Amino acid sequence: MAMEKNKVKFGLNKVHYAKITSYDEEGVPTFATPVRIPGAVSLSIDAEGEASNFYADDGVYYVINNNSGYTGDLEIALVPLEFATDILGEKLDEKGVLTETNTAEVSQFALLFEFTGDKRKIRHVLYCCSASRPATEGQTTEDSKEVKTETISIKASALPNGLVKAKTCESTDASTYDGWYKNVYTPAAGTASKTTVKA
Repeated sequence: MAMEKNKVKFGLNKVHYAKITSYDEEGVPTFATPVRIPGAVSLSIDAEGEASNFYADDGVYYVINNNSGYTGDLEIALVPLEFATDILGEKLDEKGVLTETNTAEVSQFALLFEFTGDKRKIRHVLYCCSASRPATEGQTTEDSKEVKTETISIKASALPNGLVKAKTCESTDASTYDGWYKNVYTPAAGTASKTTVKA
């Protein structure tokens, strides 16, 4: 049974990341199980790439679509320890201290999230993301307390098979919708190359 159609969307919830643990010889990634990022405040991503025209016969003969993915910012309450170690390459030492070095290797990951709709939540996945280190800031407490959030810059690019992004809609089947945050969804063969998912 198809979902009811949304007329509007609002709100951000259930942000997850799923680390890309490896690629096979054909460039197909293996994803770890998605992990929740609590305290999501906002997500703003802009499409990258522009269409360009090829002219022939005194007119536009062909339109070339350059999809360069998305860039933007994810604002959260605090960067979780798991994200810092899994994705940003920081190390937790034997004394429980989180350390950052200039040789830390940042890992790629899928970013999953949903926007609330008036009828049904729209669930999204960006398949190949990289993240920057958040800035460190704070200020003295005055008469009233102001919560300071942390912002991570996100760059989402295409997988080797060309897959950039997917989202649910009113025709999404129930099992796919309900399992969105259990494993990274990948389209059937023919839409894009099949991606192995680590349970």
